[in-house]
Amino acid sequence: MTACAHSSDPYLPGSGDDRFGVDHYDLTITYRPASNRLDGEARIAATVLDETRDVCLDLAGLAVDKVTVDGKRAAKYRHRKGKLHITLPGPKRAGEPLALVVTYSGQPQPVSGVWGDVGWEELSEGALVAGQPNGAPSWFPCNDRPSDKATYRIGVTCDSPFTVIANGALVERRAGASTTTWRFEQPEPMATYLATVQIGHYDLREIETTTPRQLIARPARLAAATRREFARQGEMMRCFEELFGPYPFGAYTVVVTDDPLEIPLEAQGMSTFGANQVDGRRGQERLVAHELAHQWFGNSLTIERWSDIWLNEGFACYAEWLWSERSGGPSAQACAQRYWKRLRDADQDLLLVDPGPESMFDDRVYKRGALALHAVRGALGSDAFFGWLRSWVADHRHGTVSTAAFRDHLAAHADVSEVVSRWLDRPEVPSLPTVSGDRAS
Repeated sequence: MTACAHSSDPYLPGSGDDRFGVDHYDLTITYRPASNRLDGEARIAATVLDETRDVCLDLAGLAVDKVTVDGKRAAKYRHRKGKLHITLPGPKRAGEPLALVVTYSGQPQPVSGVWGDVGWEELSEGALVAGQPNGAPSWFPCNDRPSDKATYRIGVTCDSPFTVIANGALVERRAGASTTTWRFEQPEPMATYLATVQIGHYDLREIETTTPRQLIARPARLAAATRREFARQGEMMRCFEELFGPYPFGAYTVVVTDDPLEIPLEAQGMSTFGANQVDGRRGQERLVAHELAHQWFGNSLTIERWSDIWLNEGFACYAEWLWSERSGGPSAQACAQRYWKRLRDADQDLLLVDPGPESMFDDRVYKRGALALHAVRGALGSDAFFGWLRSWVADHRHGTVSTAAFRDHLAAHADVSEVVSRWLDRPEVPSLPTVSGDRAS
């Protein structure tokens, strides 16, 4: 992507525009799996944040057919290298509404970067979207920065043999002669990278009918394996609600593709696993816990900038250890000791507070982040730690968070700044943090 002069995140300098914020995306797409053809319209309701005469949207690999601004055809726009530059009819002041409509089409492809290919991905039969960190522009025009959260309406028309799943609640399913239209409403604010569409030959079943509702979509051939693999997810949900606070969305859907995937993928209200991650022996249960925990840490509490990625991954990794502790497996202390030894044997050149874009998804970010939280728990004691954790989640529910906010919120409860600084601000791995006796409660 070409850089936008008004994008402020150094990890993704080509993404987003700080001059406006999106309030709502209304996406209508038609997709043909056989030809990988997408025709779309994005209606974007936004608010201007800084006076401007133009704005930028992110859209990669697809052609722009038409743009309107406030109901009138745009006099001028330019689309190249993943950036759609739109000249407004006149200057807009801060606080003024902005309505954009973009009609677009083409064959969606993933966005390539230092993290591999992300975004729209064809499957052997169907497609999925894995948007983190900058894959959203592969299927819709957007203001692609994690701090710009909006509500969504997503409508997808696809060949009738396919099942479509997207973020939020299914509010309409209308069958035609050969296609079916599916419409979803996502009322809680969502970052662009968490928006997803899943298309495949899926059977959709309920795992839990109690609140929050839990569903699983999987190929018929994997019915028995998925039933065993996710057998304890309901118990896991209740555990995390006790430790973190209420589940932040209306429902939770797990999608298991018929294809193998390199890693599971989180989206808002949803997680996606590959067929290779479902062995029917609960061998990947830590990943089930990790992806579920992202609904609190990453999806409800979304990072302002990508340098704060440890607030997503460190918390989700620590949730794995907490589930292990609660469910009769190794304690969090045993998990901490195991991964502390690995970190001590690895290169000690990573700053958790700013790992750099190339190391954003380095496993050391995950494990060191979890160890930082374990160290805070050791300093506070378990009761105080979980009280602080629930207040952190509640105070920032459906908002954005940063490392600075983390420090401030913790400082309001206790002075453990030196403990935090050792793990966040210095590359050397500190001594093993210790939590004596207590299990998650």
